[in-house]
Amino acid sequence: MNDSSKYVSVLYVDDEQINLELFKIVFRSLFKVFIADSAETGLEMLKQNPGIRIVVSDMKMPGMNGIEFIKEARKEFKNIIYYILTGYEITDEIKNAIEDKLINKYFKKPFDKTELLDELKIASALINE
Repeated sequence: MNDSSKYVSVLYVDDEQINLELFKIVFRSLFKVFIADSAETGLEMLKQNPGIRIVVSDMKMPGMNGIEFIKEARKEFKNIIYYILTGYEITDEIKNAIEDKLINKYFKKPFDKTELLDELKIASALINE
């Protein structure tokens, strides 16, 4: 991991507190981690923290699912790299989001730390070019 990734800000959005805490614990030594417990809070975090460059969102959340959240976020925050994290198999909605380049990739819960970290490193390198 290059030193610049430490300064890349990542927002993780999930309605389950334990998942938010786990993500923060796993990645806070490598990234500046922000967490939000709803899509609405996630949108607010993006507005308050313009340095966020990567967003990882849960898919199944009350009110607004992950794809809906990302569609809304992309209206204002186009230069962010977006990912979906889900406990379910890939759906047509997620496939379409990948094909339409709305999201870069999706990951299954529980996440594989190495797989997710490798992807975040790739995203960090793109950001820091």
